[in-house]
Amino acid sequence: MARKPRTDTRRPRRGRWLRALVAIVVCGTAAGGLAVYRTVSDEAAERPVTTDEASRLALSRLNLHQASPVGVTLTAAEGGGVTIRVEGVVDYRSHRGVGRYQTTGASGPLDHGLIVWDTGGLGLAPEPAGVDGPAWQQAEHVPRAGWSPRSYTADPLDAGLSLLVQLGADRPDNPLLLAQSGARWLGRDRIDGRSYDRFAGPRAQGAAPDGGRSPLTYWVDGDGALRRVTMRMAGLGTPTTVEFSGHDGGAKLPEAPWTAG
Repeated sequence: MARKPRTDTRRPRRGRWLRALVAIVVCGTAAGGLAVYRTVSDEAAERPVTTDEASRLALSRLNLHQASPVGVTLTAAEGGGVTIRVEGVVDYRSHRGVGRYQTTGASGPLDHGLIVWDTGGLGLAPEPAGVDGPAWQQAEHVPRAGWSPRSYTADPLDAGLSLLVQLGADRPDNPLLLAQSGARWLGRDRIDGRSYDRFAGPRAQGAAPDGGRSPLTYWVDGDGALRRVTMRMAGLGTPTTVEFSGHDGGAKLPEAPWTAG
């Protein structure tokens, strides 16, 4: 999606490095309007993770899974001054997400609507007229034929959604493997009054040269709760950013209404 979400499938398909990245990285955000953070510890340079840090990072995906459904905000810079923001929820038990998207350009709003996604792709639909409430409730009022589904591309929004829906896991990762794969402590920040360690993720084979930093950065608190993830993409100065706002007990995701059949 080079410029903004569209309800057709006439879009270029580029190399899908993200699938390999997610498959190999064992632990999967910033932008205006998101929670402000500040660095509170800069006395030390980045370094390999300690045993305790690797253990908390290894727990972060399980904690995310157990907190499902989780409120999320994703912001992706598409280039040319175009930014897409998605606010919604993700259920890591079903690996599905639903939300509202808004596309903004240099001159202001460009497009908006509903968006649903899973591990295989996404669907777009206009917001139904006369229906209020959160995106998951609105999505229930969109008929199956009202969704425009498509597979993922390598555009920032698609890459971010594909990564986002796979971040949770039903078991902890291997902390030793995390440490051996190049996870690094980068610093400590405060977000909404809470302290988080900032980590460079383990390096995915082929995604970064030997000694290079992973394109993924994680903010994890002292209990192993994941608060933010950013993903750098080649050619873009602004990373795709995901913010997690915790358990949303009232959310109920629709049964994959964007799937054909």
